[in-house]
Amino acid sequence: MTFARKIWKLLVGVKDALALIFLLLFFALLYAALSSRPSPGKIVDGALLLELDGNIVEEKSNVDPLSLLMSTESTSSEFQARDLERALRLAARDSRIKAVVLDMSRFLGGGMVHIEEIGKALDEVRKAGKPVLTFANAYADDGVQLASHASEVWVDPMGGAFVAGPGGNQVYFKGLLDRFKVNAHVYRAGTYKSFVEPYLRNDMSPAAREAYQDIYGALWSGYKADIQRARPKARLDQMTGDPMAWSQASGGDFAQGAKAAGLVDRIGDITEFRNRVAEVAGKDENGDLPFKANRLAAWLAANPEKGEGAKIGVITVAGEIVDGDAGPGQAGGDRIADLLDDNIDEGFKALVVRVDSPGGSAMAAERIRRAIDRYKARKIPIVVSMGNMAASGGYWVSTPGQQVFAQPETITGSIGVFAVVPSFEKTLADYGVTSDGVKTTALSGQPDILGGFTPEVEGMLQASVENTYRKFVGISAAARKMTPEKLDSIAQGRVWPGQEALRIGLVDKIGNLDAALAEAARLGGVGNGKYQAVYLKDETDSFSKFLGGLTSDSEGQSAAALDFASFTALRRQQQFARVTEQVSAMFTARGTQAYCMECPIVPGRTRPNDLRELSALESLGHWLGKD
Repeated sequence: MTFARKIWKLLVGVKDALALIFLLLFFALLYAALSSRPSPGKIVDGALLLELDGNIVEEKSNVDPLSLLMSTESTSSEFQARDLERALRLAARDSRIKAVVLDMSRFLGGGMVHIEEIGKALDEVRKAGKPVLTFANAYADDGVQLASHASEVWVDPMGGAFVAGPGGNQVYFKGLLDRFKVNAHVYRAGTYKSFVEPYLRNDMSPAAREAYQDIYGALWSGYKADIQRARPKARLDQMTGDPMAWSQASGGDFAQGAKAAGLVDRIGDITEFRNRVAEVAGKDENGDLPFKANRLAAWLAANPEKGEGAKIGVITVAGEIVDGDAGPGQAGGDRIADLLDDNIDEGFKALVVRVDSPGGSAMAAERIRRAIDRYKARKIPIVVSMGNMAASGGYWVSTPGQQVFAQPETITGSIGVFAVVPSFEKTLADYGVTSDGVKTTALSGQPDILGGFTPEVEGMLQASVENTYRKFVGISAAARKMTPEKLDSIAQGRVWPGQEALRIGLVDKIGNLDAALAEAARLGGVGNGKYQAVYLKDETDSFSKFLGGLTSDSEGQSAAALDFASFTALRRQQQFARVTEQVSAMFTARGTQAYCMECPIVPGRTRPNDLRELSALESLGHWLGKD
């Protein structure tokens, strides 16, 4: 019997080993099949097809394997703005590309700076005599702006185009906190630092309202101007000035209303649109589409960037600035500092710091700033290029720049800091829960979120925040060659649009990333010679590339197309998500924050509750000089 059991265990072991081997072989074959696409070189004479089923971002996030495997829904993609711009400019010059086609049925938007730059690239395609055609079931704000640069804008008969404009209501929690007697301990420095207002007020303060009006007014003016340049005959005011009258004039047919306003050229479903593209780009009898198409990934793979000339390093600080190794998609202070340090001997003629961040951890921002300063100490010129946002901690990391570029719609400034810590001693007292104990000092057991804070801790926390603010002001003043008093007068946590930031001296020039690279080459002594941008990034492992392929543009997208009802639902989800994030931020965002509340949220990216800060005790230890 013992021998039989041993034989049985051996057979089971062999079976398990064979099963594991076959499973590994299956995944190896699957990986090989998927990684073989896109195949560079297989470019057809036809259209460049951009299926924008997701967000346009500064830097793509890493794929989370667990979230991807556990997800029961189709995942949306991320598209790096510079990849789209390069693809379009290549298409403008390549005779094989007959037209550019944008399928925006599942487009979720992007920052205004990115939309404008991609719009300019679409303009280059049209100047080259090539049509640009777009289709969507429904266009929202960002989609309307991007599509305005097309020569033919198509919309489904059941859809339309809808522009809400920037802005909206904020939710305030003071009444709720008072009802449950939650004590929100708020420490801030900066009159306009409005991130903490929802915990202190029932409405918007006059200072915050002034800042919001300034920022959103600038964004709205820039938005309308961009559409007007692209489509001079468009009548956007018809839609936004009196939405009810516009809706009634079209009998509730939003597709016809959008066409009457000049935002849409043709009404038809996806089949009719594709047949129209086939007329322009050539028919394909054998493919999954009726027209000859080159998808984005294959197009970029067939046109690799050529590394010629002097090297200009580019470090990207995109997303929330957090402590640790987070990112890409988040700006982990340790990760970015390590990238800078590991590449400091690469022979860069200059370094461009590309910032697209609303800020976050003051400690992480300082870590990044010091790493950039180490380049400066090597006499390597530093140029800063601001994208959609370079606010609060995003401005902090911009201070080493010898030349700082912003764009008119860039949101910058927000030089201010805050910290929020809740305590529940009053809430618990209502239920008969009290606290008592023995203390050796006024700091024993502090901060105590159940028993309450001592006056000494309250004072120390506020003093720490004020000290961080003074450091922020001092660093910024030295960078801008101002006195701390002058800088303080334009700081106070206030945000500024790019053009205003230029006027008050927070930035040096208005220009895009290309302008910043050219300035870096000049400062680096390249002269009239060639130069190349070398983006500092971590190498992606094969498994992550494999998972990334699952969410890249591919044949037969399965995600649902967006119509007007879908956009309404999406806005509802975003609003609920933001409320949840604001509540969560009070409990999870610990430590001193340099974060911009006024900065618009790019869908799926900017999330305050993702800030991974020091714990309260670690922060207190740091503030006491023990760290």
